[in-house]
Amino acid sequence: MTSTNTPAHTLAQAMAQLPLIAILRGLTPAEAPAVGEALVGSGFAIIEVPLNSPEPLQSIAALSAQFPQALVGAGTVLNAQQVKDVHAAGGRLVVAPHFNPAVVAQALALGMVVLPGVATPTEAFAALDAGAHGLKLFPAEMISPATVKALRAVLPQDAALVPVGGITPDNMATYRAAGASGFGLGSALYTLGRSADQVRAQALAFVQAYRA
Repeated sequence: MTSTNTPAHTLAQAMAQLPLIAILRGLTPAEAPAVGEALVGSGFAIIEVPLNSPEPLQSIAALSAQFPQALVGAGTVLNAQQVKDVHAAGGRLVVAPHFNPAVVAQALALGMVVLPGVATPTEAFAALDAGAHGLKLFPAEMISPATVKALRAVLPQDAALVPVGGITPDNMATYRAAGASGFGLGSALYTLGRSADQVRAQALAFVQAYRA
């Protein structure tokens, strides 16, 4: 039975609310409160600020403080030191474009949710064996729904598979039918300079498409 305060339970709760990860690449700390409000108000429970954004740790700290009910953290996490930095900023989520065992181990040591990026069965099984809570299927442009279906057939049934890259409201249904657990949403949801109102409109379109 899963304890209610484990990272696995935290992820499961957030995914049960809405299994869509908002990827806010390019977000600035000044924009974070309004954009966060637009997302959380639209039903989003998982927010990721990639570390190649301007002052990402400040944005993560602001979002974590303002929306403690949301699972907030960082994307593009490449090494163990960055995991520590995200944790110190209040982040509870680590997302990586690749599978680095050191990143997974550090996240687990700090009690954080960790979703490494994988593109092959070998990487997927290795990441799960290392303790990953779910798998970012990246880039989804090269991982078709047919590939997701094939991965789903061999991976543990409770493994969360989250395609990221090129996901739009129009292609989610095909991936879901193939076995995707949720999605990471990047430039179709947020791009640098997009206002909070525009983000809200995009967020609601994604929520509507997912729930349809």
